[in-house]
Amino acid sequence: MMNRRMLIGAVAAIALSASGALAQGAGKPMKITLNFLAAAPNAGFMMAKQMGLYQKAGIDLTIEEGKGSGTTAQMVATGQTDIGFADAPAAMQLRTKGAPVKIIAPVLQTNGFAIIALEESGIASPKDLVGKKVAVQPGTAQTTLLDAILASNQIDKSKLDIINIDPGAFVGALLEKKVDAILGGADFHSVQIRERGFKVRDIFYRDVGVPTVGLSIIARDDKIKADAELYKKFVDASLQGWDAARKNPDAAADAVVAQFPSVKKAQVLAQFDVVNKLLCAPGATALGKVPDANWTKSFELLTQYLGLPKDKLITDYYTTELLPASAPSCP
Repeated sequence: MMNRRMLIGAVAAIALSASGALAQGAGKPMKITLNFLAAAPNAGFMMAKQMGLYQKAGIDLTIEEGKGSGTTAQMVATGQTDIGFADAPAAMQLRTKGAPVKIIAPVLQTNGFAIIALEESGIASPKDLVGKKVAVQPGTAQTTLLDAILASNQIDKSKLDIINIDPGAFVGALLEKKVDAILGGADFHSVQIRERGFKVRDIFYRDVGVPTVGLSIIARDDKIKADAELYKKFVDASLQGWDAARKNPDAAADAVVAQFPSVKKAQVLAQFDVVNKLLCAPGATALGKVPDANWTKSFELLTQYLGLPKDKLITDYYTTELLPASAPSCP
């Protein structure tokens, strides 16, 4: 009798734990591919997952690291991932080639690109680059958009000494004073330099005439159409996660490290100093809602410098229909 009771109890306990596990893993499976390695610029997704926001929305989310915005956008286009987190211009360029990729929620409303110089150099504006050695990485958006910065600030390109440098030697070239400035990411290259004890000045592209829309949530047209409600829930949960992350970077950094143990918490925290400046563009009222003026300016810059066709409307590249009515407010 005792053995039978114990057996029944054991079976009940197993059934209970199985149903609990099922409930915990319940939800529609979705996968997001990040722009790059796990870090502050994509920490809001890890924060939302840690808080159980996706689970609450009926989504069983897998987060995987990416290999660059262009590759992530391509993976979304080919259906290898449900959602991508990529730089808006990379997604827009892919769409012009026929890929059914659409921006559904810009998270970093302006790019984090910057002219980066050591404070001691005295470089404080684009005009200070005249006669100086400027290191660039060919093929990057930062390099392509240099022409836009020079045009916006009436600077003759021939008066700059522009040097192509391999990514591995990029930061070193500045620290060894082989160059006077580099064009990079304030949330990446500048953080590396500060970690080494140097004082850096970031001249943000967005502050000198080039406020292109930054890292955004993207998805395939047909997947959005097939289940718009699911994507709405994903965007809502993500923006709540980003809101929590900007208010508590320490907890967000913990969430990143918990899900990607090889990441250093101190580096994530340092990156948040930049990321929190990019979540809301000047004039923005809510997370995910880029002001129309910024979209227009992005379109002008991208058609002029990145080869986007002028006959396609800017509204073809993004939709605001999946954004929550009550998104967290800016700033």
